[in-house]
Amino acid sequence: DGKALAPLVSAYIGDAYFHLFVRERLLSYEQSRVQVLNQFSARIVSAVWQARAYQAIEPMLTAEERDVFRRGRNAPRAASVQEYHISTGFEALLGTLYLTRQFARLQEVAEASFQAISRQMMAERREKKGED
Repeated sequence: DGKALAPLVSAYIGDAYFHLFVRERLLSYEQSRVQVLNQFSARIVSAVWQARAYQAIEPMLTAEERDVFRRGRNAPRAASVQEYHISTGFEALLGTLYLTRQFARLQEVAEASFQAISRQMMAERREKKGED
């Protein structure tokens, strides 16, 4: 039962799922430069960008999904404390959706997250170019 698992187990699965999802999505943009794909996907799945994705998709989540997120937050590591908490909760949400076989919802949340990250990365890139 996916709902009965410890939040960190759900986060572990959610992290793996989001890595795979992002890699598949990036193939629609680039298929020949694997090193570029790897570097870009690593950036997208970082705690910083997962935290931003969660903040962007939070309004579309159900109360139960927000509760899974809250339970999934954990002690900090590499990113800021807040970003890491949010990132771990985000991974727990994805993991729970995967483990409870809510694949349509999982796809919807992952796609919305990918789109949010893409928009924010492009905005930052445009800002950076404007500074140069």
